[in-house]
Amino acid sequence: MQDERSPVRTAPDPSPEPLSDQLRRVLGAPVRALREAPRRPLLAASALALFSLVVYAVVRHFVHTSMVDMIVYRAEGAAVADGSDLYGLRVTEWNLPATYPPFAAMLFVPTTWFPVPLLRIVITLGNVGLLALLTHLSFKLVGWPRRELRPIGVILVTGLGVWLEPVFTTLRYGQINLALACLVLWDLTRPDGRRSKGVAIGIAAGVKLTPGLFAVYLLVTGRIRAAFVAGLTFLGTFLLGALVLPDATWGFWTKYLYDSSRVGKTWIVDNQSLRGAFARLLHSADPGTVATLGAGLVAVAGLAVAAWAARSARWLPRAEAWGVCCAAVTAVLISPISWTHHWVWCVPLLVLLAAEASVEHARPAGVRRLRWRAVFWATLVAFLSFAMWAAKPVGVAVLHMSPWRQLPTSVYPWVGLCFLLAAAIRIGARRRSAGVPAVRLPGQRDAGGPDAARGRQQAPAAR
Repeated sequence: MQDERSPVRTAPDPSPEPLSDQLRRVLGAPVRALREAPRRPLLAASALALFSLVVYAVVRHFVHTSMVDMIVYRAEGAAVADGSDLYGLRVTEWNLPATYPPFAAMLFVPTTWFPVPLLRIVITLGNVGLLALLTHLSFKLVGWPRRELRPIGVILVTGLGVWLEPVFTTLRYGQINLALACLVLWDLTRPDGRRSKGVAIGIAAGVKLTPGLFAVYLLVTGRIRAAFVAGLTFLGTFLLGALVLPDATWGFWTKYLYDSSRVGKTWIVDNQSLRGAFARLLHSADPGTVATLGAGLVAVAGLAVAAWAARSARWLPRAEAWGVCCAAVTAVLISPISWTHHWVWCVPLLVLLAAEASVEHARPAGVRRLRWRAVFWATLVAFLSFAMWAAKPVGVAVLHMSPWRQLPTSVYPWVGLCFLLAAAIRIGARRRSAGVPAVRLPGQRDAGGPDAARGRQQAPAAR
């Protein structure tokens, strides 16, 4: 079995190692991992990944790669450095404005130190490196595959993952989604006993508000201190922005945050949120109350499934990974605007499904079923399909398409909803197989006791 398990709750380290030792260990880890990996598979994976990246570079050369969002970030950093009006700027041929909090603009100042041609190269290489880091963190979260095989997996996913539509679009626009996902996932894969757990989530929420949902996830899964650390860190980003850019902070939090026209049109296929899907389905540029109620219901249901998964670690393999992926899918579903590149959370989601498929394939032939392998391949095809772009009509014509023709224009919301449903079915099935009620009543004990439940969980045929 290539499945590794560790408790969701971890006791605090009584003797933290010095910072110098931590840095030496972290920097030397990739080299040690490569040395431990099987040589022939490592070379084959490296050759395949290199070929894929070369093909990507050629395609990128012939496809219009504006990296327009990078230009906006650079303009925001310049506005902070020059003291000009941050939210009054308009750049590129599309007259794009600044849409992130002032704290994010402060972090963009270093982008002004490079000329645009060099910055394109730096950001592209940086995003490829972040894709490798996100893959590593995804493997760590899922606990799969075996440690000596993970370098091979990281190389393969980094080389081939550039063709996933959310990753491809992130690279094309020069977006920061991979950096935010790495911050969140790094925080969530740290031991719960760490006093600083939650800081990275707070920073990510200070840059872009959506990651703040992971603080709620920490709260509903019983990690109260980490949730408050995330909230206080977010508050710190707000205070820092108010101290350095008081006028911009006042304008953002009282006016510009609520002006959706600055972000973009809700109904275009670029928006793969529930609200965007409702707008197209209802043939309305403003789906109104229906979309708000739908997003609210999904928010409650998605967080409930995420908490249910995380609290079912005794019976559910990879419980924390299921919880985190459910929280991530919920976040992008309920956000009013979720551009296709916001769905870079497809990387840990696909790693989780690949782990389930691998364990399923390793079962004895008599109990082996084709379930998670089919789910994995269907999800992979969805994120490789570029379906919303292939079906994209001209202008407002998307609002006049029949519901059947609109299916590919909202492919990611459908994938997200199906994933939440599959997670709920998975958790319920595991709890029933262990003889545990889906909802525990006050004073009710686990059937068979903890040891029996744990023994049932580790039976290969049951996984």
